[in-house]
Amino acid sequence: MARIKRGGKGVRRSAAAQSRSTRARNAKARTSSFLDGAVAMLPFTDEQLHRIFLAVILGGAAALAWFVASLAGIPAMAHQQIAYLAADAGFEVRHVTVSGTERMNELRVYERALAERDRPMPLVDLEGLRAELLELPWVADARVSTQLPDTLAVDIVERRPHAVLQKPGRLMLIDGGGHELEPVAEQDAEEMLLITGPGAKMQVVRLTRLLDAAPALKEKVREAEWVGNRRWNLTFRTDQVLALPEGDSEAASALVSFARMDGASRLIGGKVAAIDMRVPDRVYFRCPKCREEELAAMGQD
Repeated sequence: MARIKRGGKGVRRSAAAQSRSTRARNAKARTSSFLDGAVAMLPFTDEQLHRIFLAVILGGAAALAWFVASLAGIPAMAHQQIAYLAADAGFEVRHVTVSGTERMNELRVYERALAERDRPMPLVDLEGLRAELLELPWVADARVSTQLPDTLAVDIVERRPHAVLQKPGRLMLIDGGGHELEPVAEQDAEEMLLITGPGAKMQVVRLTRLLDAAPALKEKVREAEWVGNRRWNLTFRTDQVLALPEGDSEAASALVSFARMDGASRLIGGKVAAIDMRVPDRVYFRCPKCREEELAAMGQD
């Protein structure tokens, strides 16, 4: 009598399994064909591709190793060790040279630069030193470099003194942007333009543009007073005062007109004590000497 074994695969199950296996092989074949085609399109040989893949793998491993080492502080330790080895070989700051200083106190630069003396060259903080130098009032820019084996070079770009600003109780030398440089004695400021008035420091650039509009008068102006935070009074070296209107363009136009009048009638150095050009299309002159002469002439008659 024949026995029927239970639990074995049926015909349908066997057929389904064979069908899935066939589909998997076909899909794998299609995928392999696609990848092979894509690789074939690349302009590399198989050997070159193997080298590229190997380089990518090694690069990734190196990056991972560097990241782990960075977390452990190993690169910093190595950098310190290299710096000390360089110092032992003579590569450390033993000399400091400073150039570009004409008006400022050069010792102010040396005070900061000499802090790097005896430091190994790889450990010199060039950007940090430059930032410190830029904090000095006279320094517009600074270039800091190392000259191997043992010299630290500092090149200073100085600000240029432009005028004297009158402050409560003292005079301050300023550059063309209104940046304060250092206090100055009255006798040392006699030949420089004096700028006065509340808020005048913030108007230095505008004043320079105004005076540039009439170059013939520029050197004759002794003082510029910022009045009411809105306009300028100019005092010439002859003590004559010119009152200008509000507004940059209006003031420049009035100053150019006055320069023409002065060229034609020589008002500067004449009898007129004050000229008022605040009203458009009007010029008012104050001439005390003219009145005195007029009264004297009337008395003679």
